[in-house]
Amino acid sequence: SNTRCPKFDIYSFNNNGFYTMNITVIALGKLKEKYLRDAVDEYSKRISAYGRLDIIELNPVRLSDNPSLNEIANALTKEADDIKKKIPNNSYVFALCIEGKEKSSEQFAKTIDSAIINGKSNLVFIIGSSFGMSDEIKNLADFKLSFSPMTFPHQLMRVILMEALYRSFT
Repeated sequence: SNTRCPKFDIYSFNNNGFYTMNITVIALGKLKEKYLRDAVDEYSKRISAYGRLDIIELNPVRLSDNPSLNEIANALTKEADDIKKKIPNNSYVFALCIEGKEKSSEQFAKTIDSAIINGKSNLVFIIGSSFGMSDEIKNLADFKLSFSPMTFPHQLMRVILMEALYRSFT
């Protein structure tokens, strides 16, 4: 018999009788620093107890040293095309952007719960490149999420997101 997961009151279970969800993090750029990779690896292990985690690293478009606004816009459009190809069907999409809504840890967990209870089997979190992400991606997102009005390097943002995800499940 299936054991219901007390956190998520819906009917999606793996072969062992435990609730599963798919979490996808789409990030522009690779983690270069070992300490950041180690932190993401640790949180990945912890999160795997709650669902399948897939981190997709996409290459940001290379820009000139002093890019024009048009060059940046074209790069964000190209990156948006790459991002859209990686979003699974039946996803609840979070775009991480500074103009998004801030949430407490408890509110963030409730937002995730709500998405899952409403039938979304995939949670997708998108972290843009150094120049952000296109309005196209922000507009297709189900939720625009901001962790702070401050700007963080996108590599560090991945660690912050992983910690917030883990906290939301616990």
